[in-house]
Amino acid sequence: MAEEILINFTPMETRVAVVENGMPQEIYVERASRRGIVGNIYKGKVVRVLPGMQAAFVDIGLERAAFIPVDELVGAEAQTAQGNRTSVPIAQVIREGETLLVQVTKDPIGSKGARLTTHLSIPSRYLVLMPHNDHIGVSQRIDDADERERLKTLMEQLMSESALAEGSGGFILRTVAEGASELELRTDIDFLRRLWKNLQQKITTASVPSIVYEDLPLHMRALRDMAHADVERIRIDSRETYQSAVEFAQILVPEIIEKIEYYPGERPLFDMFNVEEEMQKALGRKVELKSGGYLIFDQTEAMTTVDINTGGFVGHRNLEETIFKTNLEAATAIGRQLRLRNLGGIIIIDFIDMTDPDHQRQVQRTLDRVLEKDHAKCKVTGVSELGLIEMTRKRTRESLEHVLCEPCPVCQGRGSVKTPETVSYEIFREILRQHRAYDTESYLVLAAVSVVNYLLDEASDHVAELEAFIGKTIRFQAETLYSPEQFDVVLR
Repeated sequence: MAEEILINFTPMETRVAVVENGMPQEIYVERASRRGIVGNIYKGKVVRVLPGMQAAFVDIGLERAAFIPVDELVGAEAQTAQGNRTSVPIAQVIREGETLLVQVTKDPIGSKGARLTTHLSIPSRYLVLMPHNDHIGVSQRIDDADERERLKTLMEQLMSESALAEGSGGFILRTVAEGASELELRTDIDFLRRLWKNLQQKITTASVPSIVYEDLPLHMRALRDMAHADVERIRIDSRETYQSAVEFAQILVPEIIEKIEYYPGERPLFDMFNVEEEMQKALGRKVELKSGGYLIFDQTEAMTTVDINTGGFVGHRNLEETIFKTNLEAATAIGRQLRLRNLGGIIIIDFIDMTDPDHQRQVQRTLDRVLEKDHAKCKVTGVSELGLIEMTRKRTRESLEHVLCEPCPVCQGRGSVKTPETVSYEIFREILRQHRAYDTESYLVLAAVSVVNYLLDEASDHVAELEAFIGKTIRFQAETLYSPEQFDVVLR
């Protein structure tokens, strides 16, 4: 599977696209004015403890206080008489006014503040350092049992060596650590321990609230987290960014240096690989399938829904076969769209109803297989009684739509506006209201062009009846800058 990473850099914005077999699969956007804060470590102050919610709010210097549940506090776990783990009351763990070292696990999204943890983790190329834990873990995405055992044994040996034994802390071996050598792991351990030692010195002198550790910018995170053995090329269209990427790779990921290329072409990098067009499509509700069917994506505050329709696809055999083929194609497309749009949280998929249980199983297996490529953690349930597939996808950053768009000022995010007929009747009611309250000779109605056209054409009879009823003249004036729902009734 040919895979490339494209990095488009401007001083205002960095964009990264992961392209597989010529098709964009993932798109990340980071703007200089509002970089994401996931992974940042802050020295914060507890401003409110909520015993009823077993959570607290922490001031880390942002506009909104951040939220931390009791499960994310180090030392908040106790063991029951039966040997089970349980959380102790949060009031016994922290109190208001206390200083707390926290890490952001989820960006502020919508009206919600950032989500925090005190279980700190600092990533490098192959490892994640956990300063408050002595555990050695291996990524679940490394399936080979022998490789998992090799890596764990190797880490135990390296951590027991006197040269590396200084300082506490455990490690998690990341997915890219599969096949890593002893030297590569040793280099990562050294790097992370030095970094943590420097951070500890910074933490002691930092004020409250303040940031003490900031995650890497997007183009460097892409090199650290996305560049694996299957990546053939990493193309960068900025010479300065290319040079800084090479310098960064020499320190942390020397094996990918030969894959990094500077792209000097006249044609924009994202145009050449069709990324711009795919980004525009990813902002729309409708996704066309090759068969003629289509998907409809709707993002709401609570969840994302996906509806599948056969559209123009009529099939060649029978209805059940047509539905099955459409659902199979849709399952593959949905997996890609979730990554492309960076959709997270609860996702409800309404596949077209299938009567054959074997068809249902095959569609779900196809969806599961596609989601295996996803970097975000996904959990899929079976087909419900209503024929829906419910799933969750871990969300740490805003979706592509939320990064690039804002709610429509005309419809206020409803996705629809009132018809000219509805607005016309509202105008009639407003005229009657003013007629009862004020004495005037005539009325001037200011409204959008479509509404005025409707009043002078289809509703002209109603206007004449209203004039006769109130005994006043009504005139209309089209305002090109008015939204479809906006109008004013002026007394003359």
